[in-house]
Amino acid sequence: MSTDEDKDRDPGPWEYRAREGIIRKMVPGDVIAAVPAATEAARTEGSRLQFDFFDDEAVLKMLRLRHIDETQLHNAGKRLAWPTALILFGTFAYWGAYAQYWESDRNKSLFYAGAGAVIACLVVFFVGTLIRQWGNRPRQKVRARAAAYRKIMHIAAENGGDVPAFYPHYGPYPFAANFHAEAEELELPDRNRF
Repeated sequence: MSTDEDKDRDPGPWEYRAREGIIRKMVPGDVIAAVPAATEAARTEGSRLQFDFFDDEAVLKMLRLRHIDETQLHNAGKRLAWPTALILFGTFAYWGAYAQYWESDRNKSLFYAGAGAVIACLVVFFVGTLIRQWGNRPRQKVRARAAAYRKIMHIAAENGGDVPAFYPHYGPYPFAANFHAEAEELELPDRNRF
């Protein structure tokens, strides 16, 4: 099924949205249970992350929450990137085409001060957005569990488990995937396209 068709329908039972909105079928926990190395990893990680990787409903919820998290990160990046790109382009275009050649030294100094202030504001806004998005502890909890699930499924695949290529279709999480036991558990929205 193509990506466009996936975006026009809601996931069915035991399906979730992966990257780019593509709907994927969840691999049941029986696949983990059939591979001893994956079973051991699931028990170890489950104990560490207070999560049952054999509970298909819990895993499906986690995969759906991970998609929502990724969508929120993507949307925040777009909201930040477009205005930043336009402001920086305008600033450098004005400087390159007019200010450096035609403005007086005093006006150049005012331009540099104004451009510096705008760039400082953009940096503050950028850092604030990063902290808000990546520092959200409940979402970090979901990312930590998703990272462990990915690792477990790779172990299952490497040891003969029936796991599709690239499953679960989310990449590794090099940072902001810390487990915080005290963080609240996220719930799925009532009506959402997963």
